[in-house]
Amino acid sequence: MEIGFLAAMTTKGGDIVEIARATEAAGFDSLWIPEHPVIPTDMKTIFPFTDNGKLPEHYGRWADPFIGLAAAAAVTKKIKLGTGICLIPERETLITAKAVASLDLLSNGRVLLGIGAGWLREETEAMGANFGSRWKLTRERIEAMKALWTKGTASYNGDLVKFDSLRCEPFPVQAGGPPVLLGAHGPKAIERVARSYDGWMPLVPGPAELHREVVALRKLLKEAGRAENSVQISPLVDPLENGPSKDELKAYRDASADRVVLLSQQTVAATADGKALELIKRFTQVVERNASL
Repeated sequence: MEIGFLAAMTTKGGDIVEIARATEAAGFDSLWIPEHPVIPTDMKTIFPFTDNGKLPEHYGRWADPFIGLAAAAAVTKKIKLGTGICLIPERETLITAKAVASLDLLSNGRVLLGIGAGWLREETEAMGANFGSRWKLTRERIEAMKALWTKGTASYNGDLVKFDSLRCEPFPVQAGGPPVLLGAHGPKAIERVARSYDGWMPLVPGPAELHREVVALRKLLKEAGRAENSVQISPLVDPLENGPSKDELKAYRDASADRVVLLSQQTVAATADGKALELIKRFTQVVERNASL
């Protein structure tokens, strides 16, 4: 099992190059950057992670994750570079396919494509997608991207995504393209993972809940004719003050987690406001605990 670190890149967040170097030096296996292209100022959607239902201000300051990860790729050698998460319905299919493949080329095959369909209706619609069909659009766009990444000339004929006979190079370094991890939770999420994706990034309250959901996921994978261990499990875990204990890390490992990504509303806010290096230093002890298992 590995440990990942997530940082929002903003004008107040500090030097992403320095953050990437520190993440690798501390022994984290991966650096993740989140995405919100735009934030409607008159949004009516309730944000579920604050007492007043209001979206924290820093969400409106997030920079493009692919730009940040490209900078990180240029100054690191080993860490995986993840979008945490990329909002696929809010991005054009062909340009996104080229951006992902280009980043995989630049990083020599270190990209992890964490994706989601989005929860903020006003943002999704401002970016030109229908909120009600966002899950189908997400699946079709990923299927289309994989076709572009694996064929010299690709076509795709879905209900929402269509194109004929296109080249879109470079190809990713990783055969078939980077692993695509779905950031979502709940029964529908595991159905979608079992059908279409290479990995799963759920928000989980603890290892016991993760274990129950992985058991259900593996049953669905088997029914779909896929190997039960064919999906990467990378839960998003609230580190609280000092990160998961050694016993908690062991429990996540025993629940089949391949990676634990440290994430909470507090840590994202802290990274957005320039405290990423401080958090990396604090959570290096989590990396050390994990290594001692």
